Amino acid sequence: MQSLAAIADPTRRRIVELLAVRERTAGQLVDEFDMSAPAISQHLKVLKEAGLVSDRQEGARRIYYIDPHGLGELRRWLDGFWDEALLAFKAEVETKNSDAPR
Repeated sequence: MQSLAAIADPTRRRIVELLAVRERTAGQLVDEFDMSAPAISQHLKVLKEAGLVSDRQEGARRIYYIDPHGLGELRRWLDGFWDEALLAFKAEVETKNSDAPR
């Protein structure tokens, strides 16, 4: 899953966290990090390719924001993983309860 690989990087996770609060320009994101504008742009490119971030043009500025479709896909995958883990835990508890003396 490309979105998981994209957010494996701590800088990209932080970008996603910042964009979850509000939309920002690349320049505003650069101000939040100790790295160059080209480095932030590269991180934004990875996040866009993974479908987690989108952008729109407003005059001379490009505004970046969370793409709800990509984030929704990641959320559905995580929810499915969690559901499977809970079912496995329930089965284990039920097995141990049926083995316990009464």
